[in-house]
Amino acid sequence: MAIKIKMIKISDVPTPSYAHKGDSGVDLYAAEEHILKPMERKLIPTGLKLEIPYGYEGQVRPKSGLAMHHGISHANAVGTIDSSYRGEIKVPLINLSNKIYKVEKGKKIGQMVFIKVEEAVFEETDELEKTTRNESGFGSTGI
Repeated sequence: MAIKIKMIKISDVPTPSYAHKGDSGVDLYAAEEHILKPMERKLIPTGLKLEIPYGYEGQVRPKSGLAMHHGISHANAVGTIDSSYRGEIKVPLINLSNKIYKVEKGKKIGQMVFIKVEEAVFEETDELEKTTRNESGFGSTGI
């Protein structure tokens, strides 16, 4: 799949790339330096815009290393970049640790996976098909 990319900030920030052949996500990098205090959230720019093809989305996901080693995650867990969006890609980081974290320019802040999506067509009905689960949820099968 071809994705058009526009770098909007002249800098030494790498373009998105796969770290290893076969990886599902491309790394995203911070275009600016920021300080994240404990429990603070900030929208971190990547300095890039994308043209994602119609029928696909870009899912922005946290980096496991940032979460495990520094307590840094994404405030919205998984972010969706729709194919119609043409603005700058930004990542809402949150510091879940009790220490200040320095977001360094050019360092990894997330990853993006491209997923095929279908447009739903809704049909109103009075009855839904029964299943073995029905309305059970929220731990109903045990923890």
